[in-house]
Amino acid sequence: MDFTERHMIDVQQIFFKMEARTLAAAYSFYCQKELENAHSAEADTNATIDVLEAQLERYEGIGNDVAALHQFINNEEFVDYARRIVMKDGHPTFNFGKYKGRKVEDVFNSEPQYYDWMMQADFALHTKQKISEILNRMKLKKAGLKV
Repeated sequence: MDFTERHMIDVQQIFFKMEARTLAAAYSFYCQKELENAHSAEADTNATIDVLEAQLERYEGIGNDVAALHQFINNEEFVDYARRIVMKDGHPTFNFGKYKGRKVEDVFNSEPQYYDWMMQADFALHTKQKISEILNRMKLKKAGLKV
């Protein structure tokens, strides 16, 4: 590898692009098992419980009751649970990919197809809900309605 040129490399982004961030991947990592019947309600629910139990064993300091876990994961800086969107200077801002650091509104204004791509891609439902809320607020503002 040539290190003579100075470029910033975000190794976490390499991980996010190369490793799946799905329930099946979490199940494989935490439980060392393959998820069968993925996307069936029963299989996904059981796998989620198994992953949570494995996480509680692995990360002893996070607590083991609902209140403690809520406090551990609650961070107002993040807009969505998957941490794909963060608040920066009071504006929802992308926290991944080619638009990392750019305001969601600016990207959706300049490249509206990016919203469609995100809705079709394998993003968490909560992320999709949040970008839909942002887009709807943008449309209301544009129509001159109070948001």
